[in-house]
Amino acid sequence: MSGIGAGLEVFPLALGGNTFGWTSDETASHQVLDAFVDAGGDFLDTADGYSAWVPGNAGGESETIIGDWIASRGNRDRVVIGTKVSQHPQFRGLAAANVRAAADASLKRLRTDHIDLYWAHFDDRRTPLEETAAAFDGLVEAGKIRAVGLSNYTGERIREWFRIARRDGLTLPVAVQPHYNLVRRGGYENDIAPVVAEENLAVVPYYGLASGFLTGKYKTAEDLDGAIRGGAAGNYLNDAGLAVVKVLEEIAREHGVAPATVALAWLRGRPGIAAPIASARTVDQLPALIASATLDLTSADVEALDEVSARVPQ
Repeated sequence: MSGIGAGLEVFPLALGGNTFGWTSDETASHQVLDAFVDAGGDFLDTADGYSAWVPGNAGGESETIIGDWIASRGNRDRVVIGTKVSQHPQFRGLAAANVRAAADASLKRLRTDHIDLYWAHFDDRRTPLEETAAAFDGLVEAGKIRAVGLSNYTGERIREWFRIARRDGLTLPVAVQPHYNLVRRGGYENDIAPVVAEENLAVVPYYGLASGFLTGKYKTAEDLDGAIRGGAAGNYLNDAGLAVVKVLEEIAREHGVAPATVALAWLRGRPGIAAPIASARTVDQLPALIASATLDLTSADVEALDEVSARVPQ
């Protein structure tokens, strides 16, 4: 188990809810959630904006699916729920009134009386940080959320939030959620990692598999054709990116696991990482993800991955 502050202990892999209501319908989503919990998982990551980008969706579909699943299984105490605010079409930004209203809407969709980890999804520079930090603190005081997290914030803005919170006696953030994986290292390691070390923050990185690229299934432009997430994976389809996949596959063969397992295990082993986030569209995609929570790479494995991934242009 990994600690993420505020007394929260979680399985060292978070199940991403971005596929729920998008590439996974309600039935498939519930099957994935059941299998994740049956395998020992307990940490769910979603957002109020998932999946507003799908034609016909209004936003909040992922939360609704998770809420209906919790209600039908009666297992709220078995899971740790993290959701986010600022991107729902009806609740954009981080003004205080919006944060409060969005939290209430998320609680209703999730069919629960509290959110374990509430993330500021994207920095809102139009709203003073003092206002946003105070709004999150108010939710903690009201018992609606247990802990505060910051997603997609720069190191400078994370430090500023801490400065304001300490000055005003507000709840301190306990976690950060950055874009971080074997082919996207520079931004996190150069800018955010120093703040993580200073403040002892838990790190819950997203895109741990680089939109599927690190599974090894995208090696040519033809492989991307028709793939829903192919456009994002295509950003890494170059010599440096493919070199990372080659080393992943070699190490995976040695351990008898999938490349995705190795990629997530490498991420889990980085300093400060509490639980990488990974999504599964179907149940059969889950075993490779779950296996990453217990795979211990050798020092030689880590050195080889560190070296080849450091050559990927950032």
